[in-house]
Amino acid sequence: MKMLSRIPLELIFWISALVLLALAKPELYGHEHHFTLCPLANMGIDWCPGCGIGRALTQLFHGNVAESIKLHWFGIPALLIIVYRIVVLIKLSVKFLKYKEEGYV
Repeated sequence: MKMLSRIPLELIFWISALVLLALAKPELYGHEHHFTLCPLANMGIDWCPGCGIGRALTQLFHGNVAESIKLHWFGIPALLIIVYRIVVLIKLSVKFLKYKEEGYV
């Protein structure tokens, strides 16, 4: 249990977010009635620079690259950045755990 408490919360967040997006049902382009956590969309503001990234990632996970680009052009770079961040966090966690183990020996 101690080992789980040393896993960064950010790592858990990013992995959970990607898993949930991968399991989500893809929405069609132009479909206006979809669930969103976007505070701007929930306030009734039509334009948001990030609107569509989550749906674009869902389309990517389902293999629909063209539809993903239609939803948001930054979907592919966003996925690459998030995966890179996950790899960095895992490496840092492993390094931290090894450093802690060396201290006990």
